[in-house]
Amino acid sequence: MDNKICIYSERCWINGKLQPATVCFADGVITEILPVKFAGAVDAGNLILMPGIIDAHVHINEPGRTEWEGFDTATKAAAAGGITTIVDMPLNASPVTTTVKAFSEKLAASENKLHVNVGFYGGLVPGNTSDIAPLAEAGVLGIKCFLVHSGIDEFPEVKEKDIAEAMPVIAKYGLPLLAHCEVFEKEVVNDFAAHPNSYSLYLESRPSAWEKDAVQMMLRLCRNHQCPVHIVHVSAAEALPLISAAKKEGLPVTAETCAHYIYFNAEDIPDANCLYKCAPPIRNRENNNKLKSALLDGTLDFLATDHSPAPPAIKELQSGNIRKAWGGIAGLQFLLPATWTALKGSMSLEKFIPLLTSQPAAFLQVSDRKGALKVGYDADLVLWDPEYEEKVTSGDILFRHKVSPYIGETLSGSIRQTYVNGKLVYNNKQIIHKNSGKWLLRK
Repeated sequence: MDNKICIYSERCWINGKLQPATVCFADGVITEILPVKFAGAVDAGNLILMPGIIDAHVHINEPGRTEWEGFDTATKAAAAGGITTIVDMPLNASPVTTTVKAFSEKLAASENKLHVNVGFYGGLVPGNTSDIAPLAEAGVLGIKCFLVHSGIDEFPEVKEKDIAEAMPVIAKYGLPLLAHCEVFEKEVVNDFAAHPNSYSLYLESRPSAWEKDAVQMMLRLCRNHQCPVHIVHVSAAEALPLISAAKKEGLPVTAETCAHYIYFNAEDIPDANCLYKCAPPIRNRENNNKLKSALLDGTLDFLATDHSPAPPAIKELQSGNIRKAWGGIAGLQFLLPATWTALKGSMSLEKFIPLLTSQPAAFLQVSDRKGALKVGYDADLVLWDPEYEEKVTSGDILFRHKVSPYIGETLSGSIRQTYVNGKLVYNNKQIIHKNSGKWLLRK
């Protein structure tokens, strides 16, 4: 094995704790782990050596909306953030990934553009239950649905009857049904139309009750059909007791929150700044502190970005019209530093690291090869410094549009190197080896 690489770190994430170790890998897999410094190993000193980060919630937008983002730019940004695997949502490409034909088009569009590993979700929309089994057979890692308008007319929301019809098929394949949980009988009446630049009125227009009611419905359907349910981007603390109770009941339910829900707080968001608009919205500090606690107690399973980029023009950066602006936070590159900055005051590294590695791997059912440093596992690794602080500049950004609320923020946690399938893809702000990623398809 002439291509063998060995890295020593005083803080290597092995068997659930940070400890001195040398990790060796060749031909894309980990071949040896030694509790001592191996002769000839690269000495990473006190940098943390851990499994590559898995972001299970990303919008890549290719094909069809590649001017928004694409596989090339998204996976470069992921590598710069220490992320070695991302999973693409089905709705922002055109065609949307609700059929095997569309899925095949997406796979074809990704060829020779993957700098990290990429998995895919299929979509549930009204009338496509017959497409679920073929999508599962084709290798998608889950099925995504919206309970409210997605923003993309090609990907309409589903009703309870659509979900009930699809759940037995999804359950048969052991896949999770991922749900955007907001539901309402009528829109909130307030002055947002008259004052479209007001963040507080935007927040008021999408209340926590919408999210709580939707979660309640999904848990009821989960109980009825025993279909795994995953609640994406939990933003409302009101939903947390429901999720906790469902888990105690033994229901197959998981949930995530996102970096922006624990890093930013509504109190600090200025009016007329559309960079912060997303759905569900970023809520107040008290609410968001409860989300942090839910990561500690296991109610929330892992962290993701919900990276949802858009061209600057439709973010209404000039007008400041929050009502009109496209919703979505671009933050793929900053998952680790943003969440570590938000959590380091209340959470140990030992508790934090699984939220980005082993726990999303378990959710995606790839714990047999990803999410841990073990002999035989894929050589997806990241070296990072949790103590180093740096200010985000637009020049740092590798995703397509340099439009993000993280610009100007000082974040703790600097990514030094990212290895994907044994190749050094990112090294101190430079992309080194391209096209090192692979498709991550359900076996």
